Amino acid sequence: MPVRVLDSSPRSQISGVNQIPAIPPACTLLSVGQTFAGTQNVSSLQKDEAWRVNVRIQGCDLEHGYLCGTMEALNVPFADTPVVTFWEGEIVDIKNYTFFTGKWEATPEDDVKHWSKFQSFSPLLSQVEVDGGKSLDLSNYPFIFMRWKEQYFVNVGTDCGLTIAGFYYVCFSFSDGSINGFYYDPNSSPFQKLELKSTNEGRSGFSFSSYQLQ
Repeated sequence: MPVRVLDSSPRSQISGVNQIPAIPPACTLLSVGQTFAGTQNVSSLQKDEAWRVNVRIQGCDLEHGYLCGTMEALNVPFADTPVVTFWEGEIVDIKNYTFFTGKWEATPEDDVKHWSKFQSFSPLLSQVEVDGGKSLDLSNYPFIFMRWKEQYFVNVGTDCGLTIAGFYYVCFSFSDGSINGFYYDPNSSPFQKLELKSTNEGRSGFSFSSYQLQ
């Protein structure tokens, strides 16, 4: 299922420039149980269409640049129930993963084109074009860039009419806890957009249906 990203201008500098005060550790904001809700724009040339989307973080391992969770798409045409998928994510931390994907049919040119959709990526562009960002220091950058790859459908079969062949370019903002992303699949409409906001800061009062992952 496709997704997208919005963000505000970066509020810090990258390696070699003035540093901002320490930002909260990523896993305090992307921790297990954290939930997000928003919309996914799946419009085509034929019609405008958006699905309501819920995301729950199921796991986070910063040491290995790993994140995983579930994505629930509501009001999907021809689906009798919300469609839930399990996804695994790569955190662009330079140590484990760079801005160059290197798989899933994405070329460096595709990577730069999609990352550049995020305003927060602009200060990083020139260096990423050189080496995928290997020489960058993102430790104090107020955004986290990730790739999310859906692995399987949780509650429906593969004959549900949806594809999970592609993946998402994702950006998380420390300033407001928002997540934005763009879906990439050569066989789907380009730049399908996901916009999510945190729904349970402090773990208060909001929960999704629970699903047992096999």
